[in-house]
Amino acid sequence: MNAPTDLFLALPEIVLLAGACALMLADLYVKSEERWTSLALAQATVAAGAAATVFVLWGTGGALAYGFGGLYVADVLGHVLKLAACAAVSAALVYSRRYMRDRGLLRGEFLTLLLFALLGMMVMISAASFLTVYLGLELLSLCLYAMVALNRDSAVSTEAAMKYFVLGALASGLLLYGMSMLYGATGTLTLADVAKQVALASRDGTQQTFLVFGLVFVVAGVAFKLGVVPFHMWIPDVYQGAPTAVTLVIGSAPKLAAFAMAIRLLVNGLLDLAADWQQMLAILAVLSMALGNLAAIAQQNLKRMLAYSTIAHMGFMLLGLLSGVVGGNWLNAADAYAAAMFYTLVYVVMSLAAFGMLLLLSSRGFECENLEDMKGLNRRSPWTAFLMLLVMFSLAGIPPTAGFYAKLAVISAAVNAGHIWLAVLAVLFSLVGAFYYLRVVKLMYFDEPAAAAAEVPADRGMRVLLSANSLALLAVGIVPQPLMALCFVAIKSL
Repeated sequence: MNAPTDLFLALPEIVLLAGACALMLADLYVKSEERWTSLALAQATVAAGAAATVFVLWGTGGALAYGFGGLYVADVLGHVLKLAACAAVSAALVYSRRYMRDRGLLRGEFLTLLLFALLGMMVMISAASFLTVYLGLELLSLCLYAMVALNRDSAVSTEAAMKYFVLGALASGLLLYGMSMLYGATGTLTLADVAKQVALASRDGTQQTFLVFGLVFVVAGVAFKLGVVPFHMWIPDVYQGAPTAVTLVIGSAPKLAAFAMAIRLLVNGLLDLAADWQQMLAILAVLSMALGNLAAIAQQNLKRMLAYSTIAHMGFMLLGLLSGVVGGNWLNAADAYAAAMFYTLVYVVMSLAAFGMLLLLSSRGFECENLEDMKGLNRRSPWTAFLMLLVMFSLAGIPPTAGFYAKLAVISAAVNAGHIWLAVLAVLFSLVGAFYYLRVVKLMYFDEPAAAAAEVPADRGMRVLLSANSLALLAVGIVPQPLMALCFVAIKSL
């Protein structure tokens, strides 16, 4: 490809990079604590990135296109995930404004880091080479480390950032080591060529052993970014220690990039080793569903409860990824991977709504992060309680919410792949998980408000978006076919 075509394919990333740099400079001249100018510029940059993504999709006609010598790929899967990431980051900007302002954290650093994190996600989503995957991963990770430590006066936030950084560096090293071994076995870094070499090398027993050894480290790196057991140890402490607005960011859009990373590496590059990595994912899925749901029951802190909930949900998502290839047969692959993608998208919407609710109920000098803070919410604000009920029902997988259909889709994929025991375990752990979600509903509707319960802040813009966010979970649950069809088309474009 010639250079203009390469630049056209990477237009969303170029627009986002230019906007982030412009925001960094413009914020130097903004003195108001409200920072409306900086927020407007950040939102405009995200919107421009989304518009550029649509423009590239229209320009390529949805066809698969490679750029920069095979380092970058533009396909329907990438475009859909980029648009979802832009929407998630835009919502995060709206949800976090008042919370960050009240704590003196609404600064240019937060907005700039958020935009650069989005840039890292986009690079990961369109990665077609080990180099591009690692570049996007490190850009995203470094931004998130800094955002967790944004409140420099908080010892808890600083400790969480250090834990995240140390464990993240270890996971990056594991991933890099695995990639280097795969490069040594295949002699190439681009995933399309890796897939060809793996197909040839899989016939050689010695090469097969070497490839699987490298695969173990790659799966470990992917598992860390997804936050599944036993690479989950950073999630509860980081979710609790980070400012809630930063927790919302970590728990939403980066999951899309992690899913894309798993698809690019395991499906695009290492599909001929599916029999090996699917067994690894099965173990990770069972451990994640078990530990995530059981540990969440004991939590009194809402952010830690949602952290363990994340671990369990990523375990459910893995059910789709591990059900694609059955005995060398790829006929079930598109349906299974589409179910995993659907689950990831729905989880991001649920996570945005859940943490957005905590941000809405928090105020200056008050952090809504304990179960007791939800007591009697229905008496203080019936509409807010109803929205939270929808979110909890969706997280628990109760019909007719989107969470129910998402779980049904991945469990069906597991059944179709012959993993009946996995499907049974998933249903059992769903029942366990329903307990701690319904406990929140019980506190809101059946308990008396605490004596010092704070009034629900009247933030109209945030309330409107949160209402749309929560009601979307109900709408997608009732009519899931359009989103599922979009996921299927995106997976077929690989």
